[in-house]
Amino acid sequence: MAFGWFRSKDARDRSRLIKKDREQLEARARHFLKSYLKADENGKAQFYRVVEDVVLKCQADAGVGQPSTELEDEQVARATSAAALKILLAQENNEANSNATFITDAYATVAIAYHRAAGVYSQDKPMQELGTAAVHLLTMATPYARQRSDS
Repeated sequence: MAFGWFRSKDARDRSRLIKKDREQLEARARHFLKSYLKADENGKAQFYRVVEDVVLKCQADAGVGQPSTELEDEQVARATSAAALKILLAQENNEANSNATFITDAYATVAIAYHRAAGVYSQDKPMQELGTAAVHLLTMATPYARQRSDS
């Protein structure tokens, strides 16, 4: 019986996170991803750079290192997503130009990607699809960033 309570608590937690992400992140992440798709190759490089910078900042702010178990992977993903949301909300108050909007949208995209990685959207197909697109962008940004640092 206690196990059933735990599952329902977990389901409530996921529902709360999804609702919050829909309100605070979804539109920004969709805007960022659509802009990425419209960009030429030089423009895409700018997306890769900002995404990689945002990921590194969020991981540092979340205080995460290399996870060693699946449970830790989920905790790291949730902590990184929470850090992205916290930074996004702080920047949203100071948003004054299009570059600030671009960066804020990048934080929303990173937050969505990490919640997708943590399995938060497992019961919500539209958010799962958005999260998958965000994860793909982050995945493409990583080799670009490595190549940039090797040059």
